[in-house]
Amino acid sequence: MADAPFRFAIAGCGAISMAHIESIKKMDSARLVAVWSRTPERAQAVAREHGVDWEPTLEALAGRDDVDAVIVCTPSGFHLEPALAAIEAGKHVVVEKPLEVTVQRCRTIVERARARGVQVGVIFQSRFAPANQAAKRAVEEGRFGRIVMGDAYVKWYRPQSYYDGGAWRGTWELDGGGALMNQAIHAVDLLLWLMGSVESVDARADCLAHQRIEVEDTLSALLRFTSGAIGVIQATTSVFPGYPKRVEIHGDRGGVVLVDDAVASWYEGGDPHPVAEMLERYGARELSGAASDPMAISFDNHRRQLEDFVEAVRTGRPPLVDGEEGTKAVELVQAIYRAAQTGERVFLS
Repeated sequence: MADAPFRFAIAGCGAISMAHIESIKKMDSARLVAVWSRTPERAQAVAREHGVDWEPTLEALAGRDDVDAVIVCTPSGFHLEPALAAIEAGKHVVVEKPLEVTVQRCRTIVERARARGVQVGVIFQSRFAPANQAAKRAVEEGRFGRIVMGDAYVKWYRPQSYYDGGAWRGTWELDGGGALMNQAIHAVDLLLWLMGSVESVDARADCLAHQRIEVEDTLSALLRFTSGAIGVIQATTSVFPGYPKRVEIHGDRGGVVLVDDAVASWYEGGDPHPVAEMLERYGARELSGAASDPMAISFDNHRRQLEDFVEAVRTGRPPLVDGEEGTKAVELVQAIYRAAQTGERVFLS
């Protein structure tokens, strides 16, 4: 029945699962019923703390009759197996970013879900921040004029202990990359959402400030968008003490600077005065980013995205960030990595 709570299960009980657990608690439309982890003791502890069941296997979790959707919170390169287990059991799936660490693995999830007739959502919660949605409307309405530049800057800090704290961190197999894939991918997705598709990329990347990791901790990419606009993506976990995530959209009649999903600057219509209403309505109340602490984030946008997913399933429409949308950021990230590794410009199909 439509009024009954939507029933979630969670696969993976690491730090990011807490964002989903707390978000579900604040939703009238949903509840958490069960969890699973590759480490049974962790699943048991989370289940006790939050008053839900735990399951010893993925198949048991996905096969429960009282589960409508499974949220996948495992390491990035281990999203495919739990997602497919849920899909084969006929369950809808919400996958933490990135959908997977290669485009092919992303497409496998999307294609299997389509064949089974279930929904896939990918967590890119920045799209649900009111300031970012206002910027999206302004771009679509032409209030900034012709868009000529779009940039994303994620200059964060992670100590060596962050990478040493999990064997999967900083690996190609399970992390899928470094600062770009893991930390900056929310900004990458937001930039694509606001700017549209990318035609080509040039990039440079290196590991400059950490040891015992396979991936980059510092990267800079130059983009040419399909629209003709140009842009920059910079991603790092090497700059102390870490700075707020920043996305900038600039046109010949105005533009917006978004800092940690809040408006820091807004001009439109060729008026040299900032639009005070947008600053007042969408400006920062407090910093909620993860510049130096991975969990120093607000869960409000996670909740908004889960609410959108529940509504999408119940009404039969695609969620705002479905599997195909979620694949786009991974496609761009992989192209940037190819450009950095070869030193050559890479064109996206």
